[in-house]
Amino acid sequence: MANAEINLVGVSETGLIRDLYNEVFQPRVETEFFEHRFHERSAILNLIADLDRRPVGFSCGYEYQPGIWFCWLVGVLPAFRGIGVASQLFEAQLAWAGEHGYYTARLECSNEHRPGLSLALSQGFKINGICWDDETHCNLVIFGKELGQRVGR
Repeated sequence: MANAEINLVGVSETGLIRDLYNEVFQPRVETEFFEHRFHERSAILNLIADLDRRPVGFSCGYEYQPGIWFCWLVGVLPAFRGIGVASQLFEAQLAWAGEHGYYTARLECSNEHRPGLSLALSQGFKINGICWDDETHCNLVIFGKELGQRVGR
């Protein structure tokens, strides 16, 4: 099991996240891809996983609705998969969300992306439903996970 150092990074590191994304996913994207998604979002969280001071993975999330955290992206370079880096990124993101008052986490994963589906289930997420994604032309599996008690309801 890897023991990656997980670091919170600001929007100034969007270029690094973009570069890691482009090594993990296709098609390649530009920085505007992230800027568009984060526009007018609250509580944006970007994490980088380092092994031996080398960035090997990333995680991005933001407030979906008050009290609900959205785990948007998790990616690990191919050479560093299968050693627990993605799990560490997920755990760090969910811990941060819980510490900041979010009581539910949500994520969506393409039904075609089997490693992502397995990761979500291994992190304790439950399937809440599916929806069709017109952009990718495939089903998205919608997951949810309780992080803590709702306060003031």
